[in-house]
Amino acid sequence: MSTRLDHDASSGIELPRRRFLKLATGLAATGIMAGTGLPALAAKLIQMPFEYGQRRIVRFPQKGEMILLRTRPPLLETPFEVFDKGVFTPNDQFFVRWHLSVIPTSIDVNTFRLRVDGHVRKPIEFTLKEILKEFDPLELAAVNQCSGNGRAFFSPRVPGGEWGNGAMGNALWTGVTLKALLERVGVLPGAVQVRFNGLDYGEVPETPVFMKSLAIDQAMDGQVMVAYGMNGSQLPMLNGFPLRLVVPGWYSTYWVKMLSHIEVLDKPDENFWMRTAYLIPDTPGATMTPGEKHVKMVAINRMAPRSFVTNLRNNAPIHVGVQTDVRGIAFGGDAALKEVVFSADGGTSWGTAILGKDHGRYSFRQWHTSFVPRHAGTYTLMVKATNSNDLAQPTRPGWNAGGFMRSVVEQITVHAV
Repeated sequence: MSTRLDHDASSGIELPRRRFLKLATGLAATGIMAGTGLPALAAKLIQMPFEYGQRRIVRFPQKGEMILLRTRPPLLETPFEVFDKGVFTPNDQFFVRWHLSVIPTSIDVNTFRLRVDGHVRKPIEFTLKEILKEFDPLELAAVNQCSGNGRAFFSPRVPGGEWGNGAMGNALWTGVTLKALLERVGVLPGAVQVRFNGLDYGEVPETPVFMKSLAIDQAMDGQVMVAYGMNGSQLPMLNGFPLRLVVPGWYSTYWVKMLSHIEVLDKPDENFWMRTAYLIPDTPGATMTPGEKHVKMVAINRMAPRSFVTNLRNNAPIHVGVQTDVRGIAFGGDAALKEVVFSADGGTSWGTAILGKDHGRYSFRQWHTSFVPRHAGTYTLMVKATNSNDLAQPTRPGWNAGGFMRSVVEQITVHAV
């Protein structure tokens, strides 16, 4: 769903612009995380469904229970049962992924500025109040997914954060289009890319500044957003307060948090995070053979379709002769979701699932179906999504050395008794 608004009651989440104006002008300069140290570690441990998958449950500021991968910089995974509660992921359990270890714990909203410069006619430093008051707001439902979501399931194993399937979330984002900001400063002829930088930085000067770039045509497409709101509230600090980039249909490495600088470039960006990091094989499904050499690599970009069962866990008991309801979520990646099909017999036969409300081409969409187990034993449940470009999840997982872009027909086993 993409809507320009001051208030949109149809979404079920109230997003009046004056509310964000109040939030942006009313926060104290000390911020909302000032003075916080390490999170309180709960005694609770969980076992994720992969090798070496024992994890701690933690609470960070503004967050409920999250699965801890790393404390600094924070890598926090959404517990998978959260995805069964609704199509929009709650802010307090929305996954967190930072690249650099020094993250501001307070923001003075009165002195914060978003600088837009580079190959433009009139560089401007925007205040938060100017962004909120002088530009039409946009609401967009979109999935934010780490490119390494599901990396822990790669075989052979690869280095990097060992995410399960909870490094993703869906939100109603509120903000202004990047296009509107760029039109205000006036992009000059010859512009080729737009680069984005946030307030996080490395502990040592040699650490490459985290910056990502988009082609000028994509930056001006009217969908890429500078967001200040998330599910009807301001952004949590750990999810990028006060501003973050939203790049619908693309992996979250481009969704720069605590966005502070937008630079229009007249030549291709050659910084480390574009030239060296986050590269994928230039092959269908970004897949290659382990150990394969001389594979052409390109910067990661568009998301692939995915679908999951959310109401049943692996090895759950069900009852012979009783209708078993199955539901889940799916999304089409960089295109709209076209279809979800379900199998209760390990892929021998498939049936079309019923899709829930459509919140827009970039959003999660709920689905549901049912089946009746006719005999006792083990059943393999499988779910597959296809998007409007007729790209479907493959039956076998791809592999690449970065552990990126997992998209495969997911399956769980249940036991009828």
